[in-house]
Amino acid sequence: MTTELRELRPAEWDYWYGRLELAFGGVAEPPEERELYRDLTEYARSIGVWDGEECVGTTGAFSFRLSVPGGALVPTAGVTMVSVAATHRRRGVLSAMMRHQLDDVRGRGEPLAALTASEPDIYGRFGYGMATQQLSAEIDTARVRLAVPEGTDAVRLRFAEPAAVRDVCEAVYAQKVAGRPGMLARRTGWERLPVMDPESGRDGGSPLQCVLAERDGEVVGYARFHNMPEWDAAGPRGTIVLRDTEALDPAASAALWRFLFDIDLTSTLRVRNRPVDDGWQHLVSDIRRCGLRLKDSLYLRPVDVGPALEARTYAAPVEVVFEVEDPFCPWNEGRWRLTGDSTGASCKRTDDDADLALSVRELGAAYLGGVSFASLGAAGRVRELRQGALAEVSLAFSSAVAPWLPHGF
Repeated sequence: MTTELRELRPAEWDYWYGRLELAFGGVAEPPEERELYRDLTEYARSIGVWDGEECVGTTGAFSFRLSVPGGALVPTAGVTMVSVAATHRRRGVLSAMMRHQLDDVRGRGEPLAALTASEPDIYGRFGYGMATQQLSAEIDTARVRLAVPEGTDAVRLRFAEPAAVRDVCEAVYAQKVAGRPGMLARRTGWERLPVMDPESGRDGGSPLQCVLAERDGEVVGYARFHNMPEWDAAGPRGTIVLRDTEALDPAASAALWRFLFDIDLTSTLRVRNRPVDDGWQHLVSDIRRCGLRLKDSLYLRPVDVGPALEARTYAAPVEVVFEVEDPFCPWNEGRWRLTGDSTGASCKRTDDDADLALSVRELGAAYLGGVSFASLGAAGRVRELRQGALAEVSLAFSSAVAPWLPHGF
C-alpha cells in the first residue's frame, strides 16, 4: 500500500470530517456540531492519510492547557478525531499518525498529550494511561432528600437564557479550573460547546435550560439541564438531565442541587459526568438510591517525562528514581530522578539505581493523582526496586481533590 500522510487543507475539511463520521458509524452529526468543530479545527495539527484520492485515516489535536496538581495550567495536546477506514485496518495507518503526532507535540514543547478513548484498548500501546474517571448517577428524587449546609437559603436562584449568560457562566468555570486537576482552561471558541443544543441531543427533552445562583448580586454558580416530561397512570414522573453545573462555594452548590432535586413534576435526576468526589454525595439521605456508576474518562501521556514531572507539585516531599520504559517515544526511556514537594520539582536524567520501574503508560495514569502508584503496584504494573518507594511515591503524587475532565473534545 502506498499512502501519503500530510497536513489537512481547509478545502478538504468537509470530506475529511465525513470520513471520520463514517468510521464512527456513518451517522452525520448535527449541523451545529459540525460548524463548531470546523471553527475549532487547528489545521496545522490536523492530519489525513490518503490512499490516492481517498482519505483513509484522520487525527488532529487541540492546543489546550490542562490543570495539574499544584494549580499550574500545562500546555497539552488534546488528541482528537482519530479514525482509520475499515478497509485499511492493520496496515500501520494509526501507528503512522500517532508517530507523526507525538513527534509534532514534542516539537511544540508540550509535555503532555491527552485524549478520550472510544475503545480504551487501542491507546495503551502508544503510552496513554487512564488518568481520570467520571461519575454518573440516576437519582430517585422522590425518595432521596438533601441536607444542605448553612447559608444555602441566602443564595438566590433565577432562570436565564443559556446563550445570554454564557460569559458569566464561563467566568465561574474559569475560577474552578486551577483547583481541580484534569480540567481544561477553555480557549476562545470553546465557550460555545456547553451551550450547543441540537434537538437530536436532547433525547426528547426540553431545549437547554439554565439557572444562575447569585449572592449579593454576583453570580456564584450555575446549572444547565434538560427537562424530560413524562406521565403515567399514577401521574407525573419526569426526568431532569443535568448537562453541567459549577459553583464557587458549598452553599451555592447545595442551592443548585436542591433546585434540581425539587423541580415540579419530576422524580428522577440523571447526572452524566461529575467528579468522583462530588460533594452532593454527602448531602443525600440515601446514597443507594442514587444509581452511581464510574466510567473511564481522560487518558494521559507524558510526551517529555522531565518537563511533565516538573510541571506539577507534590503532596509530600519526594525523591525517587524512575526507570521508564517508552519504546514508542524512546527519548523518554531510562532513569529519571524526581525531587519535589509542594513548592515545585526537578526531574533530570541520572545513572543512579532505580527505585521504581514502570512504563510511561503507568506514569500517565498516576500523573494527576487519581490513580495511585500503590494500586498500579498491586496490579504488577509498577515494580518496586527499593523497599518503601511505592508508598512514598503514592503519597507524593496524590491529589486533595479527584482529577476530572469536565467535557470531551
